[in-house]
Amino acid sequence: MPRPETYSYQRYLAAKKAIDDKALNPRVWDRLARSLPRGAPNDPVRVLELGAGTGSMVERVLDRGLFAHADYRALDLDPDNVDEARRRIDHWAVGAGYASTRSGCGTLTLRSENRTIQVEFEAANALDFVARERGIRFWDLLIAQAFLDLVDVPSLLPGMLALLKPGGLLYLCLNFDGQTILEPEIDRDLDSQIEAMYHETMDRRTSHARPSGDSRTGRHLFAHLARQGARVLEAGSSDWVVFPGPGGYTEDEIYFLHYIVHTIHQALVGDAGLDQRAFDRWVEKRHAQVEAGELLYIAHQLDILAQAPGA
Repeated sequence: MPRPETYSYQRYLAAKKAIDDKALNPRVWDRLARSLPRGAPNDPVRVLELGAGTGSMVERVLDRGLFAHADYRALDLDPDNVDEARRRIDHWAVGAGYASTRSGCGTLTLRSENRTIQVEFEAANALDFVARERGIRFWDLLIAQAFLDLVDVPSLLPGMLALLKPGGLLYLCLNFDGQTILEPEIDRDLDSQIEAMYHETMDRRTSHARPSGDSRTGRHLFAHLARQGARVLEAGSSDWVVFPGPGGYTEDEIYFLHYIVHTIHQALVGDAGLDQRAFDRWVEKRHAQVEAGELLYIAHQLDILAQAPGA
């Protein structure tokens, strides 16, 4: 697969699903599965996902049989992601043996022999949604996958917890935690400078005049949760590790790696603190390493399962 001429965020999200599947911490997932009710036809599990992207977590929880009966609300800021999620889940469900029907408002009802899952998608800002629903509706489980390192956690977390029933669960996974590793080394000093400056862009990022990032979200979540009275039930690493196996990379891994290099380039291009000619050569070399099947990429991340107060 050649280097992409243009990049699609939806294609990137599709490419990283298998990478996420391998990265998610099995100990944290198993504790979630043991702690969450299965749900009944007249008492479904109520699930809310923030930053749902194109629906990869919806596919995952159904594929792994996390519950039997559920009302699942999937929220994302980007309407294009929401449209793609509806299409993907509808298509995936039929292939997985579900009967899928769609209501006029876009809610999907997925049925198999012993399972009924309603999935409702919505394009909305998480902070606005929390403010709108606070005190009105309550969920058993709130999921945030690769999302909290893109927002201001101290502003959002109290509202997230307020949307949970007493003792409800927070499954917070793939939270970036301060390490980006690209091997083989090109230039030790330049590699280190680019990594540090890339992480600084996360720490300085804003959205709608609000802070929206933290390059050490994973480790900081423990203190954020404790300040809100939430209890961490389980935690563990969920590093992305992408390397060329005996058969090289998969097509999705190639796209994913090119997208990561492109993302670093977009974050730092034009930065006066960096020698841009040297940076351009660095970017081209990293893309060439992907094409040659040589690049190792590791991103350190943490998964956390927490419980809201009132258990």
